Amino acid sequence: MYNPKSLKADEFISHEEILETLDYAERNKNNVELIDRILEKARLRKGLTHREASVLLACEREDKIAECYELAQQLKKDFYGNRIVLFAPLYLSNYCVNGCVYCPYHQKNHHIPRKKLTQEEVAREVIALQDMGHKRLALEAGEDPVNNPIEYILDCIQTIYSIKHKNGAIRRVNVNIAATTVENYRRLKEAGIGTYILFQETYHKQSYFALHPTGPKHDYDYHTEAMDRAMEGGIDDVGLGVLFGLERYKYEFAGLLMHAEHLEAVHGVGPHTISVPRIRRADDIDPNVFDNGIDDDTFAKICALIRISVPYTGMIISTRESKAVREKVIRLGVSQISGGSRTSVGGYGEEEEEETSQFEVSDTRSLDEVVRWLMKLGYIPSFCTACYREGRTGDRFMSLCKSGQIQNCCHPNALMTLKEYLMDYASEKTRAIGEQLILAETENIPKETVREICKDHLVKIEQGIRDFRF
Repeated sequence: MYNPKSLKADEFISHEEILETLDYAERNKNNVELIDRILEKARLRKGLTHREASVLLACEREDKIAECYELAQQLKKDFYGNRIVLFAPLYLSNYCVNGCVYCPYHQKNHHIPRKKLTQEEVAREVIALQDMGHKRLALEAGEDPVNNPIEYILDCIQTIYSIKHKNGAIRRVNVNIAATTVENYRRLKEAGIGTYILFQETYHKQSYFALHPTGPKHDYDYHTEAMDRAMEGGIDDVGLGVLFGLERYKYEFAGLLMHAEHLEAVHGVGPHTISVPRIRRADDIDPNVFDNGIDDDTFAKICALIRISVPYTGMIISTRESKAVREKVIRLGVSQISGGSRTSVGGYGEEEEEETSQFEVSDTRSLDEVVRWLMKLGYIPSFCTACYREGRTGDRFMSLCKSGQIQNCCHPNALMTLKEYLMDYASEKTRAIGEQLILAETENIPKETVREICKDHLVKIEQGIRDFRF
């Protein structure tokens, strides 16, 4: 009997299907009648199949690409409004036993300083992040069963949630660590994590083997099937991503959407987030060695088509990208960005980063500068974690998101957490801009909605809620 839950990686990411899809897309890239039908389907806000989306990616007609961009902007507005969620990565350890050729943490890199945070150092990092105003973190660590066992990750999560400094508190910890067992995913869930994030790096199996020549990550099937084990372990929200530049982008795009389709079909919930990192220079890593890099225009097109194809998903872009690129793709679908990031182990508690960075940061602005920039562009910087804390995760979140009802919670919550940031952390210049933005935005929110949200403590302003005028 057919059981979709027993599908293996080669079945839900079929190499032959991807090749057939790319051939179909190439043959139909100028088929205006087909392209118009696909765009009409996309306007229904139900998403596209990997094959339909691949046709749009192959399309070279400027008028149709412009339609894609216009639609992506509309869908972003429909599902996520003008909110941009902010987070920061926290690197715990760069010890790693894998041989990934694109990552400076690879085992054979003997000149990079190896470092693992103690719990005291984790606490210092968290305080530094809280003092910036961050409420949401993404934990990062190399794969090393001796130096970075699951017990270490769990201890770090407990430490992070325990730190209350001034008005600061980390309210959501997302975790980006190596593929693991169902039991370990259960333990992460019990520890209170938000989203489990794991980048596939590449869906091309032969390239995957070459890029991961040694270490446990060499096992393509175990890595690719990790999200199924995570969901079996009770984790509601998972985040996908590929590292663009390692393989041909059209192949990766199709594989990424096939993975999203698989999760939706089997678990009833697609990816909570999709990340779109591009390979960057780092210690012992020259991105020019990889010949599949994509230019900024192609990158923007990919972002727009992910938004069209998986309209409900949160899209993440990190400080790998420059201010200019981030500004462009935020319009086209990105809903989460990092700010004030350090990509080295212990980087937030140090005046200067040590040479332990995983990649070069292109956007080096402080969190305050990023918040001010977003507001000047007309976006609401959001520090909200209410859905996670109120249990609106997995299918509960998706049902609200797909129906458009999530904005009734997210928009007021975003404004309240922005107000909290302005009161506790912002510079005078940022505060002045923010107060004007909040006044303009709250004119359109029924007071009954705000009172209901406050009553249900979806977001608590620890100090000063009495001063928050609507």
